Amino acid sequence: MGIFSRMSDIINSNINALLDQAEDPEKMIRLIIQEMEDTLVEVRSSSARVLADRKAAARRLEQVQGEAESWEQKARLAVSKGREDLARAALQEKHAIEDEIGLVEAELVATDEHIAQLHEEVAQLQQKLSDARAKQKAMLMRSKTVESRIKVKRQMQREALDNAFARFEHFERRMDNLEGQLESMDIGRDVAPDLAAEIDALQEDERINDELARLKSELGGREAG
Repeated sequence: MGIFSRMSDIINSNINALLDQAEDPEKMIRLIIQEMEDTLVEVRSSSARVLADRKAAARRLEQVQGEAESWEQKARLAVSKGREDLARAALQEKHAIEDEIGLVEAELVATDEHIAQLHEEVAQLQQKLSDARAKQKAMLMRSKTVESRIKVKRQMQREALDNAFARFEHFERRMDNLEGQLESMDIGRDVAPDLAAEIDALQEDERINDELARLKSELGGREAG
C-alpha cells in the first residue's frame, strides 16, 4: 500500500502550489517528474504481480469448479445406484469445495477491484505527469525568453554606455581642438607687446639722436666757415 499511498499523495498534490512555494521552481518540477516516473515504474511492476496473481486465482477457480462438478456427478451416480451413503459423502466433498470456490471468487473480486483502482490511479498519474512535463516545457521556454530579454537589455545598456563615453570623448576632442587653435594663435608671440613697443621706441630714439647729431654737425660746420 506504500506505493499506492505515495502515488495518491502525488496525484492529489497541487503542482502549482508546490511551484509557488519552491525556491527553485525548475528544480522542483524536475523532482516531481522524477518522482512520478519512479512511481510509475513501481506501479507497473506491482501491476504485473497483481495480474499474475489474478491469472493464478482464475485457474484455481476453474479447477475447483471442475472438482465441484465432478463430485456432483459422483453423487448423481451413487444415487442412481442406490448408494445414498456414497452420495452423501460426495455431496460433502462438493460443499467443502464450494466453500473454497467462494473464497477464490472473493479473491478474484478483490483483485479485479484492485486492478481497476490501479488503472484509474495510473491514468491520473500519467495525466499529472503530462501536465508536469508541459509545465516544465513552458517554464524552460519562459526561462529562455527571460534570459534572452535580459541579454538584450544588457546589450542595450552597454551600447548606451558606450555611446555616452563616445560622446564624452567627442567633446574632449573638440575641446582639445579649440585649445589647440587658441594656442596656435599665440605661436611667435613670445615677446610681450609692451616690451616690443619699448624696443621699437629705443630704436626710433636712436635714429632721432643720429639725425640730431648730424644736424648739429652740419650747423657747426657752417658757423665755422
